[in-house]
Amino acid sequence: MERVVVNRYGGPEVLEVVEQDAPHPGRGEVRVRVLAAGVSYADLLIRAGAYLGGPKPPFTPGYELVGIVDELGEDCSSVREGDRVAALTVWGSYAEQVCLSETEVVPVPADIDSAKAVSLVLNYVTAQQLLHRIANAEPGESVLVHGAAGGVGTAVLQLARLADLRVYGTASSSKCDLVERLGGIAIDHTKDDFLARVRLLTGDGVDVALDGIGGSVSLRSYRTLRRGGRLVIFGHASTIADGRRSVRGWISWYAATGYVGARGLASPRRSVLPYRIARVRDRHPGWFRDDLIAVAELLSRGEIDPIIAGRLPLREARRAHELLGAAAVQGKLVLMPGSATGG
Repeated sequence: MERVVVNRYGGPEVLEVVEQDAPHPGRGEVRVRVLAAGVSYADLLIRAGAYLGGPKPPFTPGYELVGIVDELGEDCSSVREGDRVAALTVWGSYAEQVCLSETEVVPVPADIDSAKAVSLVLNYVTAQQLLHRIANAEPGESVLVHGAAGGVGTAVLQLARLADLRVYGTASSSKCDLVERLGGIAIDHTKDDFLARVRLLTGDGVDVALDGIGGSVSLRSYRTLRRGGRLVIFGHASTIADGRRSVRGWISWYAATGYVGARGLASPRRSVLPYRIARVRDRHPGWFRDDLIAVAELLSRGEIDPIIAGRLPLREARRAHELLGAAAVQGKLVLMPGSATGG
């Protein structure tokens, strides 16, 4: 089988495709033939060595997958061969076959597109939990989300519409039309100061701000909050620069996060909340399973429609990272192991 390996931290050039014998599941494990592996900004952070708690080289990146169970280890009772499943791997899914604990896999309907199904695992579960488990957004409230044309951003827009939330989304000029098509109010961050724009549009600020960037963006996002507002910090995209780990970015991220977190603790009017999907999954595995099943049902009913920026063969993992790192995509990039052509 083929898999992607990172032998040293760095830019997209460190991604290598290798061939090796297929793995076999151990006790309590299942082997999954990967149909789709999502490409996320977290993958770029892990590759660059900028992800908190990430692996040390050599490792295979890949935060999420959808595939078919094709071999069972001993003592497996809840999964059968032929089952279509999804998993949040955090790393390891850029491969044609992956062995996982049977407790890690969640069934997904066989009638939904694999690329759209894998978009649910990280992006839509993150959006669902940000809005409803962490920020506890109520119908009629307003939300600011950064990177609104990306994978998580477009998921927030679609789920917010179903929840009767008003969303302001930052995006570059070429992506503002997509934000508007999905029901959001676009803020062109290349032309406008998002803080000033939010204050102008709302009068008194937003109820919820979702920040996956960090650093100075967190500080300014906190200032967009109205009384009772909640800032959720769920990423640290600002800690890499030109595809590599940025020491300056890390210093800025820690300083800003610490400061804004202290402000939130001291303020009776605004709160600051951290979020990492893997940590929430580990602490509340039932939440992850329930939320993934819930968004899969929304997809099956046609109430959400993940935007697929491109479908690439596994061997084009480097190109996928280059495109995502250059902010050259709208929606979700997906690697399709076994696929001979991109799309």
